[in-house]
Amino acid sequence: MKLITKAANIFDRLNNCLALMAIVLLVFLMLSITYNVATRYFLGLVTKGLFETWEYTLLYIPFLGAAWLLKRDGHVSVDIVIDYLQPRARAILKTITSGLGAVVCLVLAWFGTQVTWQSFQAGYQIRGELYTPEFVILMIIPIGSFLLFIQFLRKTYRYLAGWRVIPDKEQRL
Repeated sequence: MKLITKAANIFDRLNNCLALMAIVLLVFLMLSITYNVATRYFLGLVTKGLFETWEYTLLYIPFLGAAWLLKRDGHVSVDIVIDYLQPRARAILKTITSGLGAVVCLVLAWFGTQVTWQSFQAGYQIRGELYTPEFVILMIIPIGSFLLFIQFLRKTYRYLAGWRVIPDKEQRL
């Protein structure tokens, strides 16, 4: 059990670091856009490669922070139906949806890994101002999806353990 706790702590620290990286990228995005607008407006200068960098940053930010956000229940959820369910039914439904989320993320990680590996082997580059290797851009998809898969598994386990101890309404009466 200590090994699982240690692995969970390492995973949480990794998620915290990746979320911090997402914050740094977001700050970079804001500052570089402000810089580009100011220099273009006041000096007539355009910085090459910034637009391309912004595109890549907008892909990285969600994949870096998704697992961290899921742990804190920060993702958007439609709870109009869930709020009217009994606690046990709510926990069962959350278990099922978290399990499905884990499966979807695992599939995305699997296929993302294959595509990224093929791009690496073929040496594809994105032709633009920067000539970026394509696999560098794609690799965040399987990494972020796999971390999200692990976090969904953790939530599924917690919900599964939780709904077993919640008594049904009939049992409480």
